[in-house]
Amino acid sequence: MTQTEKYIWLIDTIYKAKKISLEDISQQWRDYMGLNVDEKLHRATFNRWKDEIYMQFGIIISCQRVGGYKYYIENPEVIEENKLNKWMLDTIATGNLINNNISVSTRILVNKIPSGNVHLKSIIHSLKNNIRIEITYQQFDRESHTFPVDPFCLKLFENRWYVLARNNWGQIKLYCLDRILEVVFYDEHFEVPEDFNAEEYFAPYYGIIRNERPERIVIRAYDVHRHYMASLPLHDSQRLIEDTGEYSDFELTVAPTYDLVMKLLSFGAMIEVIEPVSLRDTMRGWVSELYEMYKK
Repeated sequence: MTQTEKYIWLIDTIYKAKKISLEDISQQWRDYMGLNVDEKLHRATFNRWKDEIYMQFGIIISCQRVGGYKYYIENPEVIEENKLNKWMLDTIATGNLINNNISVSTRILVNKIPSGNVHLKSIIHSLKNNIRIEITYQQFDRESHTFPVDPFCLKLFENRWYVLARNNWGQIKLYCLDRILEVVFYDEHFEVPEDFNAEEYFAPYYGIIRNERPERIVIRAYDVHRHYMASLPLHDSQRLIEDTGEYSDFELTVAPTYDLVMKLLSFGAMIEVIEPVSLRDTMRGWVSELYEMYKK
């Protein structure tokens, strides 16, 4: 178990408990690690981890002295409002849990991310240090090309990693990591534009395509699927505007891109696009093509 995994375990334990004593933390640590009853998480070790957690993640673990000494996350918004922190916490905590129950690993199924471990480390190093890199990139059914890029951010979508980067033609484009054949570091740095914000860049969109303007979209979910859509929103802007018991209408402010249309089509007859008319027409066109393909 790495130090980072230990820190994540401690954050996860305190976050889930809301408030917890050091004695209870130590007991959970013994249970988690399969330690003997006389072994414990020493206070000095706990304090050292607590300080490192603040330094690395900006998460403050404080102590409530009234009614008994209990520890809690003073700034839970750092976890709840930061998507990367929340994703990392959930991912590593889940990984730790599975690793400690390796005997049932063949009965726990996950999706494979093709490009997850190939060039991800190099791209993150470039992001962290603003180092220009040269990539050899090969799109499907095309010859490979080698050119320099300045990575701005990483995005995970549909089990694939993408890097948003500025190329040597001054274009800001997305490159899929599993289509990168080679990465070479330059001995030079670059500057990310001061006004660039990765979250805001993708905020009005579902997925990775940005060729449409965001607009108000109303989606009607029928029967039990209305509960699925409520529990796992399609987009951060999604909100419930009506629930009749038979269907629910959800409003989103998002661009009607190809990625969104493909997602909506995957729900079949469980959802219906109510507004705008242009998106209904797009959906109708796809459904008509599918009908023609399968009617014979």
